[in-house]
Amino acid sequence: MNIPGQDEKMANPPWGMWEVLLDEPAYKVKRITVLPGKRLSYQKHFRRREHWMVVEGKGVVTIDGKDNHIEKGESIDIPQEAAHRMANNGNEDLTFIEIQQGEYFGEDDILRLEDDYGRV
Repeated sequence: MNIPGQDEKMANPPWGMWEVLLDEPAYKVKRITVLPGKRLSYQKHFRRREHWMVVEGKGVVTIDGKDNHIEKGESIDIPQEAAHRMANNGNEDLTFIEIQQGEYFGEDDILRLEDDYGRV
């Protein structure tokens, strides 16, 4: 059976791109690049938590309405069910590594609360 979102290894959404680096039963690792002036959906996941480490650029992570400025070499934890997004307010690409942990890692475990690209 093919579960929607389960087999995706890379994508080019309007805000940039992501690529799966590792997809293991207990965790998934992605490289995510956000273009200058763009941001991810403000969203929640019900079956996983995430850890983000910035490897290029700088941005603003919003978690449950609180903004956190983050730059290269810094990391932040996203609790399961927390509303969150990354925004690139800089002039260069923002790249971060996302480590997902939980019981399910499919792209269909996303509840979009706000989206700049009409995907709510």
